Amino acid sequence: MSERHHVLSVLVENKAGVLARVATLFSRRGFNIYSLVAAPTDDPKFSRLTIVVDVESAPLEQITKQLFKLINVVKISELDSEHAVERELALLTVQADANVRSQVIELASVFGGNIVDVGTDQMTIMLAGEPAKLDGFEHLMRTYGIVDLQRSGRVALPKLEIGRPRLRSVTGKVN
Repeated sequence: MSERHHVLSVLVENKAGVLARVATLFSRRGFNIYSLVAAPTDDPKFSRLTIVVDVESAPLEQITKQLFKLINVVKISELDSEHAVERELALLTVQADANVRSQVIELASVFGGNIVDVGTDQMTIMLAGEPAKLDGFEHLMRTYGIVDLQRSGRVALPKLEIGRPRLRSVTGKVN
């Protein structure tokens, strides 16, 4: 996470319309969402939203106060990048004719990527990892020609290190 972003883990009730209300709240207040990922938790009554927010658009305190006004928000925690595990998924379709195909395959392999589709002069690569790793791979693939690119946005959870605070709860609750 860069200094320009806050990563928020927001536990919400798993009900229809909650995601739309959160997105609408951000839009109405002019808060810039860098990425937003939503999925159910291990308890089907709840979903977790991982929201990466641009620091320039609003202070963290203002964001959390607005989120808590939504009835379905249960808990909000800020995840510090030093104490969190962050991952992202990318799918990239790149130019890869016969002359460079082996180079693209080798680079994908070095970065832990998988070739998921192959055409006559293009390849689609799937890569998962830390956002900085995906940034680096994307930069290298630009020299071959990126035809299409889709990134999932960050998902994050606190690291499980003993003796360190897992996460900073914005709610003031002890975690």
